Amino acid sequence: MSNIRRINIKEFREMGLLAEVNRTFFHPIGLALEVVVDNNGDEKLGGIWDYRNDPEGMLYGEPFPKDQVKKAQALILERHKQRKEALGYIFQEGGDED
Repeated sequence: MSNIRRINIKEFREMGLLAEVNRTFFHPIGLALEVVVDNNGDEKLGGIWDYRNDPEGMLYGEPFPKDQVKKAQALILERHKQRKEALGYIFQEGGDED
């Protein structure tokens, strides 16, 4: 059995990845990945907000998390470069459809 490593949710959020995955993937389709903080200060995934009936999808309010997005984008660019060099591609192709 392989050993799966996990990032904690606080680190995921602090790296800007929550902001960027919401901005680029979830918000345009009317969804939002939520992080909740419990009484002990621990951060956990809370669920996915569903606003798919809104034609515009979802948007960040003010202030927009610009610094978080920039931090995530820098990480993504570096990881894409590494993956492209290692595999020859960034995104894995899906299966053939009949």
